[in-house]
Amino acid sequence: MVKRVAVIGAGVSGLSSLKCCLDEDLEPTCFERSNDIGGLWKFTESSRDGMTRVYKSLVTNVSKEMSCYSDFPFQEDYPNYMNQEKFWNYLQEFAEHFGLLKYIRFRTTVCSITKRPDFSETGRWDVVTETEGKQETAVFDAVMVCTGHLLSPRLPLESFPGIHKFKGRILHSQEYKVPECFRDQRVLVVGLGNTGGDVSVELSRTAAQVLLSTRTGTWLIGRSSDGGYPYTMMHIRRCNNFISQVVPSCVLNWIQQRQWNKRVDHKNYGLSIIKGKKRKIVINDELPTCLLCGTVTLKTGVKEFRETSAVFEDGTEEENIDVVIFTTGYTFSFPFLEEPLKSLCAKKLFLYKMVFPSNLEKTTLAIIGLISLQGSILACTELQARWVTRVFKGTSTVSKASGDQPSLQICALQLSQKSNRWELNR
Repeated sequence: MVKRVAVIGAGVSGLSSLKCCLDEDLEPTCFERSNDIGGLWKFTESSRDGMTRVYKSLVTNVSKEMSCYSDFPFQEDYPNYMNQEKFWNYLQEFAEHFGLLKYIRFRTTVCSITKRPDFSETGRWDVVTETEGKQETAVFDAVMVCTGHLLSPRLPLESFPGIHKFKGRILHSQEYKVPECFRDQRVLVVGLGNTGGDVSVELSRTAAQVLLSTRTGTWLIGRSSDGGYPYTMMHIRRCNNFISQVVPSCVLNWIQQRQWNKRVDHKNYGLSIIKGKKRKIVINDELPTCLLCGTVTLKTGVKEFRETSAVFEDGTEEENIDVVIFTTGYTFSFPFLEEPLKSLCAKKLFLYKMVFPSNLEKTTLAIIGLISLQGSILACTELQARWVTRVFKGTSTVSKASGDQPSLQICALQLSQKSNRWELNR
């Protein structure tokens, strides 16, 4: 019977998991390698510790009504969309209210998680941790991995010919914190996602010129909708979900695109998604104004870098570039897991309902928060953690296929049905 549970990480997913373990009368121990909770939401002045952190000006893209834990609403005086400081304060309040901090071991790195010799019978794990240079091993009945999917910067320099000739500064958005460091410089931002849009807008106030490069285009929406209500509150609704089940997707896409073009004619702005590319949505309120004012210039994909310039796919060239910031996303990995489990967990196809590795004899290891979705990450990780802790306790079950393993056919079906986002099946 599962009793002792190791929770890896004290970010959004880790806090959800701790709370759900306590709700099911389990005994959790959380290991957090930094000195505080919050994961990437804990702002620091630098990224020297190698951890992904928010930039100082970050504002949430999901309104507070849609992004809180189910049993701990935001304070009424909190704004609908919060900056990173207020959101971190909320996480701190949540942890203190439910007494989670005493279960967290800070400044502790998980070195390895391996099956015990009797794993096929007990499902137990050996967890090796290191605190201030001292290693210790503990035995746990189950493990919840809550390290998220924004672990390591994805910096595909090999995809950009001539990048090694470039004499300016090159960095990933993980290193970006404040705009003052780029005052009066010409900055090229590569990649138009939520981060690329935010960084470009903020840099436009201090940099001499901001160039924003996108290979695919995007749909640009704001945080407010009709009547000034939060966009997520008006559009992520049960009635809209029902409509999406009965109306053909081509019709829904046509309606949505007409609505989005009312705010910004994407073709006129050069934002139209290139035919054949996957639909992408960016939430940004100020980028259209910056494009109109010329403080941000939209460019096509980078074809080639030279010593002080960049040549773009439309044949244009921009000279005297001082800094290139790649907002090209992140990769995830599980360096503390043993093979072949490490490789299988890195492939979402082998995670039953995006949670349980499909090759384990016992469902005593779960991956929480390895998802990208439209809506609240807090709500989804809480649902995952609820289900997982009930599976651990034995009050819920996991569907089995031949070989007594979670069905890979179901995993593959889930993967094929979700082209733009991951979500739990209802």
